[in-house]
Amino acid sequence: MYIIIIGAGDIGTPLIDIATESGNEVVVIERDELRANRAADAFDCLVLHADATTKDTLSDAGAERADALISTTDQDATNVMTCLLAKEFEVPAILSVVHNPEHMGLFEQIGVNTMQNPQQLIAEYLYRAVARPAIVDYMRIGDEAEVFEITVTEEAPIAGKTLQEAAQSGVLPDDMLVVAIERDRNSHPITPQGDTTITEGDLLTVYSGVGADPEITDIFGHYEDRGE
Repeated sequence: MYIIIIGAGDIGTPLIDIATESGNEVVVIERDELRANRAADAFDCLVLHADATTKDTLSDAGAERADALISTTDQDATNVMTCLLAKEFEVPAILSVVHNPEHMGLFEQIGVNTMQNPQQLIAEYLYRAVARPAIVDYMRIGDEAEVFEITVTEEAPIAGKTLQEAAQSGVLPDDMLVVAIERDRNSHPITPQGDTTITEGDLLTVYSGVGADPEITDIFGHYEDRGE
């Protein structure tokens, strides 16, 4: 893909690394001279020390043939203007970081895919790692639902039961679904069925419509989330 990345800061730099390592043709636009020079030295891509909020700059970056533009600066106003200009060039995929939640509606109105305040997401993730140590990894869906990974302990109420038995006995709530089981780290994950038995040590990928509060992690034998 031909990707234009706006900004070579804390968010843009690892993105440039991933995009170039994946074999994409990447052009970076960075207004700060020091950051622009640093990116040019570190990555195999074209780096423009320029203002991305001008049409001439995007033209110089080859926006008319770009497959995607991603704006990562720490200024929502800059990101909005850049995305609007990218729309004029009819870039197929336009994405942007949004730092102020109040600005989300504006980005949605112009049809831009967004990621809200990555720093806030990192902070929430780190807090979650402390507050819910049983959760290996998680992703929030909407206001309450989550997909998370958790290991089954020997004391887990669900251990030794099939998914059907767990559901019928009320151990597994109606708004929870086990979507994958990793039993042997060297083999492919298991797609569970109703007659699949959950065993101690299984790493489960779980969808929960009510999140992963201590009452939920209790099902898998993780009472430490209650501080007990």
